[in-house]
Amino acid sequence: MKKLFIIASLLSVAFVTNAQRYAVIDTRYILGKLTEYKDAQDKLNALSAQWQTEIDGKQAALDLLYRNFEGEKLMLSEELLKKREDDIFNKEKELRDLQKKRFGFEGDLFKKRQELVKPIQDKVYNAVQKLAVSRQYDLILDKSEGITIIFADPKLDKSDDVLKELKGK
Repeated sequence: MKKLFIIASLLSVAFVTNAQRYAVIDTRYILGKLTEYKDAQDKLNALSAQWQTEIDGKQAALDLLYRNFEGEKLMLSEELLKKREDDIFNKEKELRDLQKKRFGFEGDLFKKRQELVKPIQDKVYNAVQKLAVSRQYDLILDKSEGITIIFADPKLDKSDDVLKELKGK
């Protein structure tokens, strides 16, 4: 019985000393160092600005239409008044639909971001996974978003190693 207790104690000490290996990375830092990511962000910003200009132009036209309507409202017949109100309502709906199409959930901007940025993020993920396997890390934490890390020893930050892995390809 005493031998069994000693063996169990030694085994538990062996498991405790075999601690998990972990590292910390900063994907925001990694992506910021990749020119292809910066290029993708620039393309997205340009598209977003172009689409916003288009929406602003339609909004200005709608505002002008509404101001003109307000000025002429007293002089219009019931039938013409109803027609103008319907026209303004339809143009407002078109504008909302365009905003949703361009900037809404799963809109054009979302799809373009998936097309341009996701392949780069996948490359970073694959590089992190390769680093984890080659260096036998059990856990890799990302300190840039999502997880709050109060303190991380800079020696644990392997972001530059991920960058080397990416540039080695």
